[in-house]
Amino acid sequence: MANILITGANRGIGLEMARAYAARGDSVIAGSRNPADATELAAIDGVRVEALDVSDPGSIKALAIRVGDAPIDVLVNNAGIVGGAKQSLAELDIDAFHEALDTNTIGPLLMAQAFKDNLAASGNGKLMTVTSQLGAMVWPMGGSYIYGATKAAVNRIVRALAIDWKDEPITVALVHPGWVQTDMGGPKAEITPVESATGIIGVIDGLTPEDAGKFYKWNGEPHAF
Repeated sequence: MANILITGANRGIGLEMARAYAARGDSVIAGSRNPADATELAAIDGVRVEALDVSDPGSIKALAIRVGDAPIDVLVNNAGIVGGAKQSLAELDIDAFHEALDTNTIGPLLMAQAFKDNLAASGNGKLMTVTSQLGAMVWPMGGSYIYGATKAAVNRIVRALAIDWKDEPITVALVHPGWVQTDMGGPKAEITPVESATGIIGVIDGLTPEDAGKFYKWNGEPHAF
């Protein structure tokens, strides 16, 4: 049985990852900004729902205190937001940009900082950050300035962590979840949350220290930066 911590677990990919990990007997700590509303998540046996807003450093610190020194085998930085509808050069929502930066970029870094010792205590900790192909420099698409920039920034953070933690028993990596039928991806997206979650878990299961800092697609294929 492994100890799993998932952010943004109240719906979509995070919810399905929590369900899948619990179904195979793992112990899941599932972060949700509003635990009272996470009824579907709370109904899953083996899942412990915890209040967590990754855009709030105080919320991250509070969860770290509640978790204490318990080992964490897998930490999934899944929480993320689009950053509003105004993402063109002509129409840019700066307040939404700051909000997305807090959630998509700074939050994952603070989670890594707060739970480093827990991951190390596992002896083979894995930190997977859910990013997007829109954050890849090779992606041939304009626009999406807020979402793309905040995901590109978190990609850089994970690469830096891989270097700084090279002597730690922790493997950090990135994954593009695919175009998923969630509130963010919309109903016309290519794959379901179950397909994405299953694929991501498979990628995490297969991670070795040699994979530190790498970027994968949900189906296990490597993704160019």
